[in-house]
Amino acid sequence: MTSSPSRRTRPARDQGPARSRNRGQSPSQAQNPSQAQNPSQAQNPSQAQNPSQYKQSRGGPGRPRNAGRRATRADPARRVAYDVLWAVDQRDAYANLLLPALLRERGIEGRDAALATELTYGTLRGLQTYDAILNQCSDRSPGDIDPPVREVLRLGTHQLLATRVASHAAVATSVDLAKDVVGMRPAGFVNAVLRRVSTRTQAEWLEIIAPDRAADPIGYLAATCSYPRWIVEAFRAALGEEPAGGLPETGAALAAGNVRPRITLAALPRLADPKELIGEGAAEPAEPARWSPFGVILHGGDPAAIPAVAEGRAFVQDEASQLAALALARAPLAHPPAGPWLDLCAGPGGKSAVLAAFAAPDGAHLLASDVRPHRAELTRAHLRHLPNAAVIAADGRAAAWHPGSFDRVLADVPCSGLGALRRRPEARWRKSPEDVENLGALQRSLLHAAIDAARPGGVIAYVTCSPHRAETHDVVRDVLSSRPDVTVLDAPAILATALGGGASPGPAGPGTSGPAGPGTSDAGIPGLRSPDPDGRYAQFWPHRHGTDAIFLALLRRTPAAPQGPRT
Repeated sequence: MTSSPSRRTRPARDQGPARSRNRGQSPSQAQNPSQAQNPSQAQNPSQAQNPSQYKQSRGGPGRPRNAGRRATRADPARRVAYDVLWAVDQRDAYANLLLPALLRERGIEGRDAALATELTYGTLRGLQTYDAILNQCSDRSPGDIDPPVREVLRLGTHQLLATRVASHAAVATSVDLAKDVVGMRPAGFVNAVLRRVSTRTQAEWLEIIAPDRAADPIGYLAATCSYPRWIVEAFRAALGEEPAGGLPETGAALAAGNVRPRITLAALPRLADPKELIGEGAAEPAEPARWSPFGVILHGGDPAAIPAVAEGRAFVQDEASQLAALALARAPLAHPPAGPWLDLCAGPGGKSAVLAAFAAPDGAHLLASDVRPHRAELTRAHLRHLPNAAVIAADGRAAAWHPGSFDRVLADVPCSGLGALRRRPEARWRKSPEDVENLGALQRSLLHAAIDAARPGGVIAYVTCSPHRAETHDVVRDVLSSRPDVTVLDAPAILATALGGGASPGPAGPGTSGPAGPGTSDAGIPGLRSPDPDGRYAQFWPHRHGTDAIFLALLRRTPAAPQGPRT
């Protein structure tokens, strides 16, 4: 049973959001990284999007307890938001998969669907901050509150502090929701706690729960931006900021991760023209992407309603993913093109499709491989209009091809997915430093395999959807320390050239006299270079580029040298 709220002030705690005590192991903990190509997408989407599996649990989705006695009080948007929050907390559901399924099942559209989406995603992002505030407004910590009541309180707190919903409406609708899912008595507790929350603005509450920024900038950003402390530190290190300055850019990167991304489409080169997705004849309002020459930003509507998407000639893909594939396709070889291309960890196939489209004019073929058969099938669907591409289900570490066979190799390795947290708001609470550490051996093995697959003079792209240095710079550094047959190319300069700006890296690749090499330029995409001494790597950021935080290193395989330093 819950108890009445208290008016005493408690010190803020940096323990993350409360979790139910009877929970099972999360997917990120249970999965064996050696068996996965992308742990952040380990769940089978066909299972994750089946809303029926989230019904008939106490206080959770399905019929309310008092169904059959009186009409449901809660409006559909808030009820579906609650049901997703419950499923995420209790059953490790993926909000980005379950919410659309429930909206379709219940016929929720338009403004109600938009409200449900904002309430669900906003509440999940803000869990740590909202729990710290609730800790100030109740004589029980969030971890000791009955889980269904806790989810209603979180949802109500988000409405009070981070939306335009009027305070009286936020409290009243939360009380109605509580009556539906847990009954009359806990509804009184919800009313009292949320009235206490409503006495201050979000800024005023943050002054209470957050540590002093000058004394503890990491803790301050963790509290105010609602991230685990270790992720704040990882972003700080990737940006090269020092805590003494207050970490303004780290804060900007974290804030950008709390904004839902716009839908970006990739129009497959030579199969679709971005112009057909834009303008008066377009099925949905759209505009050209900021950087990608074949990217389109959709302003609204359903991508599936666009003919080019329905036909498989265009698809949803983050702009940084498009540019990573473009950089590999345009990186200069040290020999005339003669061999096929390889995507080592291809599923679900978006980058494979872009690579195959660029390979076709040169008469090159693409082999796309993924260790999991269902992801290989997703890749095959992406490639159905590209006759120069083939798909196999194989482990990239146990080559199903002859070594030294490919002109270009993409190693888009499994990673923590920290660069796409804006797309999966609950992921920040499920990941741990141990997850990053456990992926390291797999990432290094796959990069070694990618280098082995490349011909001397061929190019390898190492890509992660994470800015964490343990998954990016550290992996490349460790692999290159034992590979005298590899040189580092200047990824930002090559991409600038591919986009029609910047100095050419030259036929033999960029210079190697310094971290960035001579003749480099950021004219293509400003702010893309990783901090020194790793300036030849590219790191995309949501606050700089409006993309996921994707890392790109371009490498060239050379004949092995018996001794001497490698540049």
